[in-house]
Amino acid sequence: MEKTKRVILVSGMSGAGKSTATRILEDMGYHIIDNFPVQLLSLLVDMIENSTDPRYSYIALSTSAEDFPAFLRGIKGEGIEVRVLFLDASDTVLIHRYKSTRRTHPMLLSNTANTLEEAIGVERTMLSKVINNSFVTIDTSFLTEKEMKNTLNQYFAKGAAPSFSISFISFGYKYGVPMDADLMIDVRFLPNPFWVPELRPYSGNDKCVYDYVMEKPETKEFLKRLLSFMDYSFKEYVKEGKNHFTVAIGCTGGQHRSVAITNFLYDHYRNTYHSYKQHRDEKKWITGNE
Repeated sequence: MEKTKRVILVSGMSGAGKSTATRILEDMGYHIIDNFPVQLLSLLVDMIENSTDPRYSYIALSTSAEDFPAFLRGIKGEGIEVRVLFLDASDTVLIHRYKSTRRTHPMLLSNTANTLEEAIGVERTMLSKVINNSFVTIDTSFLTEKEMKNTLNQYFAKGAAPSFSISFISFGYKYGVPMDADLMIDVRFLPNPFWVPELRPYSGNDKCVYDYVMEKPETKEFLKRLLSFMDYSFKEYVKEGKNHFTVAIGCTGGQHRSVAITNFLYDHYRNTYHSYKQHRDEKKWITGNE
């Protein structure tokens, strides 16, 4: 039977943006269900399968870390397509968000932990036991609400069938690594345009910097080996049934080398797979050595 109804199970670290994500999904036409009792899950599945109410054709179900495994196991049905949206952020960002909003972490409310840092650690350990690479994982540490909206539209637009897609993200190590990367590539060994005074103010989006990076023998040899690896890996992930793969390319500042390589990879694969690119740190002005 063709799957005609979709359920997005929204979970992840507390403070990583589940409320923001469900609000965006609601604007996209999804019916939002929050804090649904896991004990009544079988009734919900039956309703989704049999209801003619259009609200049950596209559902976003938000769940806590404690209930997530039960919902993951229990949402099954002949006519139900289940996707998982897992939201994450660095511990530092999560602590800052809780301190700035003065909210209480769920693990503290349930007396599972005694401090905020411990609560985040307990929850991360709990979720690490069930997370797998078939989930759409989004690191919200550096994400604006507008960027999250664009990202969710890429993955979950109504009517869009699941297919393998790739996000290429450039970043600067000095600003922290993306937590949602499936593959992280360090290009800090490539010749650095930062040390060429006339190139320093530009980025890998500018032809002068792009050409400088791409014309180097080290870059050509590196890309030859990298493309061989990626060609094989992407085909195997398609066979496995993975929906999305995130490749993060990092240099020191995220302005020159990583941007150029990200642009090259995006252009190389865009006609083979659904591809997206993001330059996370390109707009940050480099004040130290890249």
